[in-house]
Amino acid sequence: MFPKRIWTFPKESSTVFLSFDDGPISTITPWVIRELKRYDAKATFFCIGENIQKHPAIFKTLITEGHGIGNHTFNHLNGWKTKVSDYVKNVALSETEANKWREDKSVNTPQLRSNMNPSLFRPPYGKMTGKQANILQEKGFKIIMWDILSEDYNTSVSEEECLQNVLTNIAPGSIVVFHDSLKAEKNLRYALPKVLDFISKKGWKCEKM
Repeated sequence: MFPKRIWTFPKESSTVFLSFDDGPISTITPWVIRELKRYDAKATFFCIGENIQKHPAIFKTLITEGHGIGNHTFNHLNGWKTKVSDYVKNVALSETEANKWREDKSVNTPQLRSNMNPSLFRPPYGKMTGKQANILQEKGFKIIMWDILSEDYNTSVSEEECLQNVLTNIAPGSIVVFHDSLKAEKNLRYALPKVLDFISKKGWKCEKM
């Protein structure tokens, strides 16, 4: 389904790809950054433009710590409920907010600029229309989906269930979705350290996309 969208990466490399949607926020994103650093792990953060605007210092830390950045719209829009033109404008607004950092001398180096990849896009809720997708792809966006959803945001899913959603399915090439959000915080704080420990013991690497 939707073959032009990226659901996994090649499995030959013993690399997995952790991703975090909805941040950055002050309550949980700095903790995520610290946990990743403990395991020398890199991840990709699909950021909401409005949150970049509210938490610029945290966003800058994501860049300087070497994590990848993707676009998650400016206001976390549901594509199925949004007009095509409004959706595309919202994505562009988020891209503009992220790219302001390309003008900041403290991150304006080739190595750090590469972490701000405006071509990566993930639709909030995984919901977007075919027309929205086609327009964004024509503009050069790579639409990143996933093969593993932790469901950390789901209040009916227990901490252990969240963990097992990942551990029973993860394999080299997997794209795993977590959320650095208030709704996901309880499950994320439980599951993420255990997932990182599992990956480390497997001898796999966590890389940005």
